[in-house]
Amino acid sequence: MDATVLDRSIPELAGLVTRGEVSAEEVTQASLDRITRRDGALGAFLTVQAEEALAAARAVDQKRARGEALGPLAGVPIGVKDALCTRDAPTTAGSRILLRPAAKGEATLDPRRGFRPPYDATVVARLRAADAVLVGKTNLDEFAMGSSNENSAFFPARNPWDPSRIPGGSSGGSAVCVAAGLALGALGSDTGGSIRQPAALTGTVGIKPTYGRVSRYGLIAFASSLDQVGPFAADVRSAARLLGVIAGRDPHDATSLGAPVAAYEEACGRDVRGMRIGVPEEYFAKGLEPSVEKSVREALAGLASLGCELRPVHLPHTRYAVATYYVLATAEASSNLSRYDGVRFGARAEGAESLGALYAKTRGEGFGREVARRIVLGTYVLSSGYYDAYYLRAQRVRTLIRRDFEEAFREVDVIAAPVSPTVAFPLGERIDDPLAMYLADIYTLPASLAGVPALSVPCAPTPAANGVPSLPVGLQLVGPPLEEARLCALAAAWEGISPARGLRPSQPWGLRSDEPSYAPKPPVSEA
Repeated sequence: MDATVLDRSIPELAGLVTRGEVSAEEVTQASLDRITRRDGALGAFLTVQAEEALAAARAVDQKRARGEALGPLAGVPIGVKDALCTRDAPTTAGSRILLRPAAKGEATLDPRRGFRPPYDATVVARLRAADAVLVGKTNLDEFAMGSSNENSAFFPARNPWDPSRIPGGSSGGSAVCVAAGLALGALGSDTGGSIRQPAALTGTVGIKPTYGRVSRYGLIAFASSLDQVGPFAADVRSAARLLGVIAGRDPHDATSLGAPVAAYEEACGRDVRGMRIGVPEEYFAKGLEPSVEKSVREALAGLASLGCELRPVHLPHTRYAVATYYVLATAEASSNLSRYDGVRFGARAEGAESLGALYAKTRGEGFGREVARRIVLGTYVLSSGYYDAYYLRAQRVRTLIRRDFEEAFREVDVIAAPVSPTVAFPLGERIDDPLAMYLADIYTLPASLAGVPALSVPCAPTPAANGVPSLPVGLQLVGPPLEEARLCALAAAWEGISPARGLRPSQPWGLRSDEPSYAPKPPVSEA
C-alpha cells in the first residue's frame, strides 16, 4: 500500500476505511513501518504495540465486513501520551519510578517494563470505541514536568524540523509523532502549555480544551486543577474530530462538565467575518523574538483580511502568571506525587534499613532532577508559615488572571497571540537554567490558570538564516469557556489562507531501518 495514505487528514482516512477503499490493517502496518524507519532518530515513542495495534485494525476490518457502522476514527493510527493509562500497554509517565525491577541481564531503562494499568483512561476508551487504532505510547517529560521533553527518564524526543532542537514539552513525543507523520493524531496533556507549545514548535495543531471539557480519569496527575487532555493533529479539522470523540461528561471524573459537546468539526467551515479578535499588548513585550512576532503579526493581518476585527485588549496580570503557576503547580505536584513512596505505589528501592530510609532511597532513585525540584518547591510553599505567603496569595492572583479574561471577553470573541516567545531551541541549551526554561511557557500559562480553551495553529515559519533552518511558529487562539467550536472555526479559516498550510518537515533526520522503534538507542543495561 502507498504509505502516503498516512499523509491524509483524519476525516479523509477514516472515510477511506469506512468505504473499504483501504483496510485498517494496511494503514496500521504502514504506520508501524514508518515508525520503525523514522523513530529511531526522533524518539517520539517510548513503546510501540505492534501486535495489539494490528489486532485492533483487524477487528475494525471485520466489523466493516459484517456491515456494522464504523466509528469516526475508523482505522486511524493514534499515539497516546505515556501519562495516560492503557490496559494493553505499559505506562511510565516518563519516569523510572514506574518501572518494574529489572531482572539480571535486563536493561534498567527499558520503558517496556513500565507499570501495567488494569484499565484504560476514559479518553483512551473513547478512542477505542470510535474505532481508532492505538499504535503506541509517546515520549514526555517525566510526570509531564518540562517544556522541552529533555526531562524524560529515557531519552529526549527530537524536533523533526531539526533533530538537534527540542520539540517542546511536556507532550513532545505526541507532537513529533504527528509532525513526522508516524500517526495521524495523538493525545497529549496540557498543564501550563504542554500541548500548545510543542504543537507550535513542531508545526502541528494542538488544542487545550476548557478545564473539565475532557475527562482526566486515567491521566497520571501532575497538577489536578490545571491538567487537561487534548489532541494533536496535522490540521484543524482533524484535531476537531479528535476533540469531539474524547470530550464530554465522565462519571469517573467529578471535575468533568456536563455541557453538551459542540459540533467542533462542523464549525471548521463557519464564516468568521465580523469576529472580534483581541490582541493583548502584554504578549508582544520584551523577550519575544522578532521573527516570531513578525510571523504572528502577519497571521493577525490575515485574520483581518478574512473580515475579522482586530481590537487591542489588556490582560494586566499576565506578568504574574509564571510565578503564580510555579507556586500552584508545584504545590499540587508535591501532593500528587507523595503516593510514589515504595510502599503504596511505584518501584521500591532495595537495601533500606528503615521506613524513612526506604522513602528517601526510593524517591531519590526514582525521580529525576526536575521532578525532585518541583516536589521540594511545592512542599516548601505548603509548609507551615509559608502557606499564606505563597500558596494562598497565588490563588488570589489566579483569580485576578481569570477576571482579566472575563473582562476581555466582554469586548472580544477570541484573543490571538503568540504561543511561544521563541522558536525551538537547541537540545541542552536551557537544561541547566530552570528559570529560562520556565519562561518558555510565559504566553501559555495564563489560559491554563484561567481554565479557558486555547489552541495552537501554525503560521509562517521563520526563514532560514545564519545556519539556522526554517522553524515553525504557532498562533495561539484563546476563547471563553466551552467555546472550542469558535476557536476551531477561526483556526480553520486562518489555515485556509496560511502560508504554513501543508508544510511538513523535510525529513532531515535520515531514515534507518536498523534502529529499534521504541528508542533512539538501545536501553541502558547494568554494567
